[in-house]
Amino acid sequence: MEQSKEELTSTLHLSSREVSSSPTGLLADYVASLPERDRAVVRKIQSSGGDKAMILINRGENKGSRFLITHEGVTVGRSPSSAVFLDDVTVSRAHAVVEKRGKSFFLRDCGSLNGTYVNNESVSEIVLNSGDEIQIGKFHLLFVSGLAKAN
Repeated sequence: MEQSKEELTSTLHLSSREVSSSPTGLLADYVASLPERDRAVVRKIQSSGGDKAMILINRGENKGSRFLITHEGVTVGRSPSSAVFLDDVTVSRAHAVVEKRGKSFFLRDCGSLNGTYVNNESVSEIVLNSGDEIQIGKFHLLFVSGLAKAN
């Protein structure tokens, strides 16, 4: 009997998970746990005035990996051609895109099966603020930029 070459996928319902701290506090805690050399890299992004941004993997495989985002933006997904490659069946091949428009960075879900969450809210498109927690599948990512959310 020949095995099917169709891929297996699963649907997760993530909207009911708990948020333990504010996004800004989560980023500060994460950065404080980094070695000085890595903290310096994050500080450089934070002082860029919003020209550059970074995604840090906070939870999931490859925790600690970081991905630079410039004016060209990045693709996020399970496809090996994605700029932010997240290798797990809970992530769609072309899951999301981060785009720079003007001084802001936007996160857009690309019709993924499991959805995209920012600070525990399901989103189709949102302006990202430094410290935002992005959840894609089982991965928790932190967004870092030079522009913080205005209060």
